[in-house]
Amino acid sequence: MGAQYYGADSENGDRIDDPSEDALFMLISDLNDSDNTFVVVQPDDDDPVWFASVGVLDEGGYEIVRRDTTRNEHEVTTSNSINDISRDLTIWMAARSISAC
Repeated sequence: MGAQYYGADSENGDRIDDPSEDALFMLISDLNDSDNTFVVVQPDDDDPVWFASVGVLDEGGYEIVRRDTTRNEHEVTTSNSINDISRDLTIWMAARSISAC
């Protein structure tokens, strides 16, 4: 059974359906600069209208991208705190419009 709302996929193939803040923290903590450099969270739709991604920066820390085409939002930030990133993404995703299942 797939995600009810959205899924989080990392470059190395890990996937968590409807991830909690703790699950996002775990996925981001597992990132590295060689073979698992990013996590993408988006609705399980054929043509998702929003996504968020977290990628490892060469100089350390993370780049966070949030995009929502229905709200004309596109934000790119950086952070060194996995706690802050997972909390902020959880709050941001909770405000997204979820299509009916």
